[in-house]
Amino acid sequence: MNDILVNIVLFSFLVAMALVIIRLHDLFAAAMLLGIFSLLSAGLFTAMDAVDVAFTEAAVGAGISTVLFLGTLLLTKREERPELNKRAPFALFVVILLGSALIYATIDMPAFGDPQAPIHHHVMPRYMEWTRDKIGIPNVVTAVLASYRGYDTFGETTVIFTAGIGVILGLGALRRISSGKRNTAAEAGAEDDSETGGGSLEP
Repeated sequence: MNDILVNIVLFSFLVAMALVIIRLHDLFAAAMLLGIFSLLSAGLFTAMDAVDVAFTEAAVGAGISTVLFLGTLLLTKREERPELNKRAPFALFVVILLGSALIYATIDMPAFGDPQAPIHHHVMPRYMEWTRDKIGIPNVVTAVLASYRGYDTFGETTVIFTAGIGVILGLGALRRISSGKRNTAAEAGAEDDSETGGGSLEP
């Protein structure tokens, strides 16, 4: 019962955070709240025993994505332009339709934590029985992530590594752009000084 209450509270925070982000015009505040949204998502995944997904969400969603958003804001304006916000009823219709389809698809799913769910009777017993002898790792979760789902874990690691490289390259490009702007401003100032005689008054 406590686990269900924690999940409901975290999910409620996610919904409230999403509604606040939608209404914001301050892009910096939106970027910060998106990072908090990712942290709440990671907490919800952890509460649902999906620790590997929680790690990925915390690293990519809360960490790397937030850095990318902040780096982008340095190249753009901080405030959103209200005059460019046009209502899109077709987009709203598509979102409602897709959300309804996803909710309808969950009707046939087994209840959360149901011990009679098919996943607990198909593969999981074999994992619990064979892991220690065949893999040699006492922790079943670690064995599943490193061996049975090795390719999936390698793909997640590749995504995080690629995102990190992208952030490094983006920050490097940002520094080059900032340095170019400073050099251009310095050259313009030097040209103005040369045209005015270095800014000194002739006697």
